[in-house]
Amino acid sequence: MAPNARLDHRNPLVFDTHELGRRPGALQRLARTVDAPKDFGVQGVIGVPEGAPVELELRLESVMEGVLVTGTARARAAGECVRCLEPLELALEADFQEMFSYPDADDRGRVKAEPVDDAEDDEDTLLLEDGMFDLEPVLRDAVVLALPMQPVCQDDCPGLCSECGARLADDPDHHHDAVDIRWAALQGLAGSLEDGEKDEMSGADAEAGVDEKQEK
Repeated sequence: MAPNARLDHRNPLVFDTHELGRRPGALQRLARTVDAPKDFGVQGVIGVPEGAPVELELRLESVMEGVLVTGTARARAAGECVRCLEPLELALEADFQEMFSYPDADDRGRVKAEPVDDAEDDEDTLLLEDGMFDLEPVLRDAVVLALPMQPVCQDDCPGLCSECGARLADDPDHHHDAVDIRWAALQGLAGSLEDGEKDEMSGADAEAGVDEKQEK
């Protein structure tokens, strides 16, 4: 988190750690239900709909270098079966753990004598701001990891018919008569011969009729 970021304590995903103080070993347990933010999941595949309830159970533990946050998120995810393309819903449970460090402490939890400008460390370190932290980026990562990349409506979903697109679960006996392509040309030829024979017979009948009239 950038040092100049300003957290809004009214944001339901922003948590205050002032009750812990900076006493290593102090614990705080929290339970909160929040609305899912936008694009909460794998876009275009599956995710928690925006505004849907997300139940959070958190354990905040004060350590030398900051606050260790351990938690579980529970929600209902919605998406589309990759086999039959039908809408689906599934129960989501995502576990996570993250360290939020004091901005003035080194890696041993000691107060720094002077601020050190290390851009690389800042990118990998989540910092507390005025004793608060924003859980949303951690929660997003946990949810994405917990979601299936190829969701199915049921483990044995047969999918769609490759020829006509019918949903096979709705019609277990659905099938198409297989035609061997090696015989297809011969079948066409046979049909042409039959049509030719019919034409010849029709012509012969016509000629016979003419001859009969001439004889009379």
